[in-house]
Amino acid sequence: MTSSARVSRALLAAAALALAGTIAGCSGAAPSSSSAIGSGASSSSAPAASTPTDSGGSSSSAPGVSVPPATPSPSQAGGGSTSGAGNPNAASSPGNPGPQPCSSRYLRADPGTAEGAAGSLYLTIKFVNLNKVPCTLYGYPGVSLGAGTPVTQVGAAADRAPGSAKSVVLVQPQGVASALLRITQALNYPSANCGPVSTSWIQVFPPGQTAPLYMSYKSTGCAKDSVHLLTIDVVKAGPGA
Repeated sequence: MTSSARVSRALLAAAALALAGTIAGCSGAAPSSSSAIGSGASSSSAPAASTPTDSGGSSSSAPGVSVPPATPSPSQAGGGSTSGAGNPNAASSPGNPGPQPCSSRYLRADPGTAEGAAGSLYLTIKFVNLNKVPCTLYGYPGVSLGAGTPVTQVGAAADRAPGSAKSVVLVQPQGVASALLRITQALNYPSANCGPVSTSWIQVFPPGQTAPLYMSYKSTGCAKDSVHLLTIDVVKAGPGA
């Protein structure tokens, strides 16, 4: 065999090997590609893929993602206790605190019956409720004689009669409560000790109030505070004697 024939056969053999390798490579890639496509098609039913979706969908019952409760506003948090502390009646009846103490603004003081006895005069002071709602009076009013315009107090304020208030007096609209005032005659005392002064008013402070009412009444007072002409009793229901 000649050298040229050997070369030709060697080239043919090399070409055949190369062709066989190519065919083998192509036949091996196909299964790999087919396997990858099949794996992707089944991902929707894989547990790992469905777990995050299920967890997110059930957030209302999941402790880690549940929505925290809203923080109450200042008016909601403790609002009731604040109003209860400010209004003593609110504890027993939040919606209806009941009648309130009578205010001087809605009261009028009128003179009632007067009776003299043993150097003194007993005068009933009537409190008239001018408001459209009931109110209450409890205890002793403050009373003194007055003179001039504006009215100025003359002498010592009234002493309190022995005893104490037994109950709260409810005064209906246009209703009346009363207190009995004793006025000792100024002439019972030496002029030097009394300092007699003509007076034209009785100044009345309803129980618990700081604004006075004025009742026209002419009398004689003692300018000296050491002489106590007046004695007042507690407020009672009705117009008095």
